[in-house]
Amino acid sequence: MPDIAALVPMRHHSQRVPGKNYRSLAGKPLYQYIIETLLDVPEVTTILVDTDSQPIMDGLRASFPQVRIIERPEHLRADAIPMNEILTYDTGQVQADFFLQTHSTNPLLKAATLSQAIQSFLSQHPVYDSMFSVTRLQTRLWDGLTRAINHNPAILLQTQDLPPVFEENSCFYLFKRDNLLSRRNRLGDRPLMFEVPRHEAVDIDDEFDFQIADLMMRNQNREKAGQSGTQQEHSIHE
Repeated sequence: MPDIAALVPMRHHSQRVPGKNYRSLAGKPLYQYIIETLLDVPEVTTILVDTDSQPIMDGLRASFPQVRIIERPEHLRADAIPMNEILTYDTGQVQADFFLQTHSTNPLLKAATLSQAIQSFLSQHPVYDSMFSVTRLQTRLWDGLTRAINHNPAILLQTQDLPPVFEENSCFYLFKRDNLLSRRNRLGDRPLMFEVPRHEAVDIDDEFDFQIADLMMRNQNREKAGQSGTQQEHSIHE
């Protein structure tokens, strides 16, 4: 089994949602969800968090001592720094066969989905040299010049019958450091797309997204609590 290092970049400063990465979502800091998810992925051998945020570093040291912290250097902290520059620095801090980049802004992503994606990729490597997550779209899309992208307006197919297109949803990327250095890109020549269920692919980019994710997480927690209560009740009566 190859060594797979999970890498999670988390800035202290957020332009559109202040304090996003450490803000409370459904009762706990946002960043904790992805860490807990990664800890449940058996294929992941190391978890790395790149951050310049003192609250995140303090929280990781207190609650997740097994996570390695990479304190982001000053020259990589500006908003305009490309992510590939940060990844180049981070992947040089630890040896691994593959790097799995994820984000704290996908709190609903499940460990089982990540595990399935990694297994799918490894079973097809080196036919595919990298992987990224996508969301299936079957809706009528148009470009800025009012040209149909994925449908014929003269043939009004049901949306479920449209040929699917796929949105890069940024839930995760799997790549080798060599490819990153040679191409200055996470994706190689032959990337594998892995489809993530739409409800897991919610990405927090603005305040509206944060509220949606908060509501979904609270509902998910209520469902888990209800299932746990039902199981306990059954065990009492057995």
